[in-house]
Amino acid sequence: MLSQLGYQVVSLSGAVLVLIGYTGLQRGWMARDDRSFNALNLVGSLLLAWIAIADRRWGFILLEVAWALLSLPPLLRRSRTPAI
Repeated sequence: MLSQLGYQVVSLSGAVLVLIGYTGLQRGWMARDDRSFNALNLVGSLLLAWIAIADRRWGFILLEVAWALLSLPPLLRRSRTPAI
């Protein structure tokens, strides 16, 4: 079991990952179908979902699990490479 400080570190790490992805998208450094953007969102939202589950915050559980699930399809799609 994590200490209160441990939960805060996990929570902040998840939030930072999601915000890095969002900033990258807004600044044009990433596209919404980039694997890095979706990986940041997936890992960040799973960390936040874990904290929400541990704290039984149903609204945040719904939000973060949905966010993670929405990040999965682009990660599971095969990358499209042009045929030569």
